This record gives sequence, C-alpha cells and structure tokens, in this order.
Amino acid sequence: MSLHDIRSAERPEPDQVLIDIANYVCDTQIESDLAFETAHYCLMDTLACGFQALDYPACTKLLGPTVPGATMPGGARVPGTSYELEPVMAAFNIGAMIRWLDFNDTWLAAEWGHPSDNLGGILATADYLSRIARAQGKEPLTMKDVLQAMIKAHEIQGVLALENSFNRVGLDHVLLVRVATTAVVTRMLGGSKEQVINAVSHAWIDGCSLRTYRHAPNTGSRKSWAAGDATSRGVRLALIAMTGEMGYPSALTARTWGYYDVMFKGNVFSFPQGYGSYVMENILFKISYPAEFHAQTAVEAAMALHQEVKDRLDDIEKIVIETQEPGVRIIDKTGELNNPADRDHCLQYMIAVPMIFGRLRAADYEDDVASDSRIDALRSKMEVSENKAYTKDYFDPDKRYIGNAIQVFFKDGSRTEKVAVDFPIGHRERRDEGIPVLKQKFRDSVSGKLRTAQWETLDTVSADRDKLAALAVDDFMAMLVT
Repeated sequence: MSLHDIRSAERPEPDQVLIDIANYVCDTQIESDLAFETAHYCLMDTLACGFQALDYPACTKLLGPTVPGATMPGGARVPGTSYELEPVMAAFNIGAMIRWLDFNDTWLAAEWGHPSDNLGGILATADYLSRIARAQGKEPLTMKDVLQAMIKAHEIQGVLALENSFNRVGLDHVLLVRVATTAVVTRMLGGSKEQVINAVSHAWIDGCSLRTYRHAPNTGSRKSWAAGDATSRGVRLALIAMTGEMGYPSALTARTWGYYDVMFKGNVFSFPQGYGSYVMENILFKISYPAEFHAQTAVEAAMALHQEVKDRLDDIEKIVIETQEPGVRIIDKTGELNNPADRDHCLQYMIAVPMIFGRLRAADYEDDVASDSRIDALRSKMEVSENKAYTKDYFDPDKRYIGNAIQVFFKDGSRTEKVAVDFPIGHRERRDEGIPVLKQKFRDSVSGKLRTAQWETLDTVSADRDKLAALAVDDFMAMLVT
C-alpha cells in the first residue's frame, strides 16, 4: 500500500502493478512455440463460439452499430456479418458473440474468467489498423501479431487471477478483460510504456461490475455481453490514452480513493509469478459442451451414465454429486430457472439434460427443452457436496483439475458405479484427445455460414500454422465476413 500522504498533491511514481504490465506488454517477445500453437487453436475455437452465437436472436439483436446507420466503411469487420464499424463497437460485437454461449476458453484460479474474451478488442483493433495501413500503402499487421497479443492478454488476465479473488468481494471477472485489453491494444496502437501505464490506470479506476447478473435470483443475459462491454471499453481507454490524456499513477494504492481501499477491502494484489506465456500454455478449452466450466467434468460423467439411467428415470431415489468448492458456491442452484443464462449456470440442470437426452447443446438451455418436466424432477433428487480433494487439485498450480463425480441410487436399493472425472477434455493433460474435437467444433460452427469457396480457403489457412501466422489481418478478416 502506498504511504503517499493523502494531503499531499505531489504526484507519486506509478504503482508497480502498472509498471509490470507496461514492461511486459512493451518489452517481452513471446518465444514459446507451445504458446503460439495453443493460441492458434484458441483463435479457431473462439471464432467457432462466435459463429455459433449467430444462431441466437438474443445475441444478434445486440450486434451492429451503436445506433442505426452509424457504420464505418473501411472500419473493423464483425465475423459472420456484413458490419463494418469503428473499433470500439466492433470490439463489443465480437466480444458479445464470443461469450454468448459460454463456450469459449476458461481460466480457473482464485478468480476465473475467459481470456479469449479479449479477442474482441484485439481483432477489431488489428483489422482497423490493417485496413488503414493498407489504404496508406503501408504493411498491415499479420495474424502472428494477433496471436502474440492474445498470448499477452491471456497472461495479464490469468496471472492477475492466480491469487486474487474478485468474486469473493462481489466483483465480476470481466474487470480483468478490460485491464488486459486496454494494455495490449494501447501497445498495438503504438503506445509507449507511459501511455500503457496511463491507459491501464484508467481501466482500474473504472472499478468493477457487480456479479449480480451471474447469480440467483438475478441471473440474466448480461453475463453473455458483459465481456464484450469490457473488451470494447479497453479499446476506448486505449484510444483515449493515445491522445496524450493523463493517467493516474497510484490508481491502485492511493489511500482512501484507490482501487485497493475502495473495491478490494484494503487488500493488495498477490503475484506468485511474473508475466510470460504460462496462461496460454495451460488454458482450458470448452470443446464438447457449452457449460460453465466447473460443470464440464460433471457433464462428462452424466453422459457416461446416460445409457444406464435413461430408461429408469422414475426409479431414481437420489443422485449424489461431488464437486469442487467453487462449483458448490457458483452453480449449485435449486428452484425455478427463468432463462437460458440461469440454466447454463446450474450444475443440476447441466447434469439432468445429458442423463435424459444423452447430449448437452446450447439449444438445450432454451425454453422448449427446459419445459420438459423430467429435468426438474431429476434436479429435485440431486444432492451436491464439496469433495475437498477436488478443491485441493483445483487450486494446485501443477494440476488445475476441475473434478466432479456422480452416483445414482435407485429405489430398489441398487446403484450405479460412481463415475468420476478429474479433468475435462479441454484440459492440457488431454490435448491430444481434445484438439481433433476442437477442429471439428470449428468446422461445424463456421463452414455452414460462409460461401463454399470462402470456407475452403479459411479451412486451408487454419490448418497451416505458418501460413495463418504470416497472413495479413485484413485478408484473414475478409474470409470471415458475409
């Protein structure tokens, strides 16, 4: 905490947190081939999520310019659409698409979140800058620039989350999207270290969204566009900083008025490690199921039990579920579920659907499926408790497991085996198994929404890491628009 006298107008040196982020963004060259390989797949996966969201009117009604007609020919493009927008609103569009179905990558630590949310700001800014450069006869950015920005945004968001829990003080993790996007986009725009520090100070001063919209009884669709809002705000703050607008050096540590005192109960951030490429290398992909990540292994377990229980649903006495502490705290939910956002954050719902139907798709959160009385009947028979071993493995930095176990007990005294899954298919430990599924997710999500020749070109480029990395951003974006 700063010892700066609250009465003094003497301007302090910037907080170390701001300096460290600026040094990382401006000075570090990512050398890890694993990080770039993972970022390549992360790009494919994230775009797949965005294209899937285009099937849902609740998402598409929010896309386009801020007000009708406020388009920008030659601006940033929105994948899967014909929109050309100024980069702030384009970032919102892309970010909302990415997050809408709760199907993009995840980072789990003291705080959780979805670092690929930052692609909204990164991709919009990169396309905008590349189109300007092209018009001026200059070289556009390449997709390797985008991948490096993704790695750095993942790292900033993920390292900040390792030991600093914002959810425990009622604040939402999209703050970390805003901070990470602000930092990397300011640098993409040509910002100096001072300008990055200034921009990021504004990101902290913005404070935090409350988690109200993620929890009963107020769970709602804002949780699907909150990250789009955060990444677009990051682009806006970066553009403000690039005008030469001043920053606030003790934004975190200022007594009384700084972030720590106002928002974080006087606590200071803890950092077990510096910034590198650890987060991208260890990111968790949601490959098979659009479900809140603490439930991913529970869905796998429920799928494994489907054949055994599907014809005996009325004979079930109880379903015993063991999960990690965050799973209990965040998605253990009883009572009426009012909308898709409510359902995709209910552990019991995400178990009941695969037990009954042998599947879990984004469409299964909609009203027509949720009205099936068997779902709530099964939910009423579920008992959820914490397995402390799962919690320990969840927080272990060498594991980052997300274990769940399910066992079904029948009225006649028989029971199923306990089905336990320690980590999901999207975990680093299962990369060899997961990447083919990720690639299929990309094909299934994108191919049907583009012209045949357009898709074939995109598919060819996406299959070749070197070819994609060398591609100009504006050429890549041209493959994605309709």
